[in-house]
Amino acid sequence: MKVLVTGAAGFVGSHVVDALLDAGDDVVALDLLLESAHDGPPPYLDTRASWRFDDLRDADAVADAVVGVDAISHQAGMVGLGVDFADVLTYVEHNDLATAVLLRALHDRGFAGPVVLASSMVVYGEGRYRCAADGVVAPGPRDPRDLAAGRYDPPCPSCGGPLTPEAVPEDAPLDPRNVYAATKVHQEQLCASYAREHGARFAALRYHNVYGPRMPRDTPYAGVASIFRSALAAGEAPRVFEDGMQTRNFVHVTDVAQANLRALASDASGAFNIASATPHTVGEMAEALADAFGSGAPRPSVVGGARLGDVRHVFASPERARRELGFEATVGFVKGMHTFASAPLRAPAATGRTTR
Repeated sequence: MKVLVTGAAGFVGSHVVDALLDAGDDVVALDLLLESAHDGPPPYLDTRASWRFDDLRDADAVADAVVGVDAISHQAGMVGLGVDFADVLTYVEHNDLATAVLLRALHDRGFAGPVVLASSMVVYGEGRYRCAADGVVAPGPRDPRDLAAGRYDPPCPSCGGPLTPEAVPEDAPLDPRNVYAATKVHQEQLCASYAREHGARFAALRYHNVYGPRMPRDTPYAGVASIFRSALAAGEAPRVFEDGMQTRNFVHVTDVAQANLRALASDASGAFNIASATPHTVGEMAEALADAFGSGAPRPSVVGGARLGDVRHVFASPERARRELGFEATVGFVKGMHTFASAPLRAPAATGRTTR
């Protein structure tokens, strides 16, 4: 099978390229090498792939790249919460517009092969919650006054009572809470629309908190695992926002790459949570990384505060991916964090923004 991988030089994309090549597939690897994310081609690029350093927003370049391919692994895009709303244009260009250009090129070809999209758990907003009195409820954005007062858990929107977080399934309502999340929802919708019109198979892989080698470091757009790892490498205590009890799924990038291969080979369509089976708190993750650095490492510091647009608890049920894709995460939390403590990370580019 000949697969076009977009965002192929990025954190997740490069691991997808490696996994496809190791499985015997031919790979057309496309990446812009955005100057704000890369200072030229990173050293880990696999030379077995056919590399194209082109802009996914360039219709001519994309039309050329899709010639002869049998499947699409669409990993390209801006990731992370961002710095502020001034990032909106960049996110929309590199996520929504670039996806539209890719789909238009596939339309012009009459492409009906599988399309796999790197989506994200951020499409859920706050995850799934249950109130003892009102059942499953959807709390709205957290009140800044509550956050300032250290009240981090959202209350029941009906009775104001306490809520219990639950694993979120793929059929949960979508509720994007920031610009990045809104672009991921739109990417899913664009790809789903294409698939319906062309009879193509489409899988949206909703990645939960991905970590591992080649993760970008020292950038405000990086994931929390990378930020904590950078602090520990500098001999500083990881600064844990809120009370550290925010719940997430942490999934190793090699597992995410295998999920992509499963999705490309499967007959299944739709959205799939790509996550580990066991959630952990952000505080537990910081502690596990500090443990991996050894007894002399500084311990995490819980500093309170909260970022507007962030959510409290979102963790997944991975059951659908197991049942329909045959995917299960294999890298355990403690082992994964231990290896991540010494894994090579991608050096930051000049402006510190990052692509997947």
